[in-house]
Amino acid sequence: MFKTLKEDIDVVFDQDPAARSYFEVILTYSGLHAIWAHRFAHLFWRKKLFFLARVISQISRFLTGIEIHPGAKVGRRCFIDHGMGVVIGETCEIGDNVTLFQGVTLGGTGKEKGKRHPTLEDYALVATGAKVLGSITIGRNSKVGAGSVVLQDVPQNSTVVGIPGKVVIQDGVKVKGNLDHQNLPDPVSDKFKHMENELERLKSEIDSLKRSGHN
Repeated sequence: MFKTLKEDIDVVFDQDPAARSYFEVILTYSGLHAIWAHRFAHLFWRKKLFFLARVISQISRFLTGIEIHPGAKVGRRCFIDHGMGVVIGETCEIGDNVTLFQGVTLGGTGKEKGKRHPTLEDYALVATGAKVLGSITIGRNSKVGAGSVVLQDVPQNSTVVGIPGKVVIQDGVKVKGNLDHQNLPDPVSDKFKHMENELERLKSEIDSLKRSGHN
């Protein structure tokens, strides 16, 4: 157990250049606190002490802003960066060396029973505000872009972005046929441009009518 706790600390230094000392990391990193609280809560959950496990998880949620259901399985060296608003559901399975950023949701899609939350394989990364929903798998060494909503499996060594999430890079190669997320359509801006063009057209017609009446 102590080896696992030390690994949880060491991964902070590996992932966060702002980490300066063990003392600072142990006392001030909410992601680390949430992981440690979850390890104890999960231990009680496995012993079927469900109420005590839920109490521990809710105290951790109150103190850290990170909600990890005690039934979730979290692997070694999981790093939650900042972490505020992170939600991890009951049947989630998180592999080793996984990174989660603030606002990430690993949730379900309804009231279905059984496995209803995502599986994140080793070295997966889920960026800020992304939502990964349902009993799907994020493959090993894959990345989910900030703000994405992922509803389907993601292959290994892939990058997925967008709403709904689409694979844009796989095995280091850009996937053809996907939406260019650097040039997303802006319907509000398009509507304003249409209105501006319409006003210009009406102004031209009014000016033309004025000139005709003057003549």
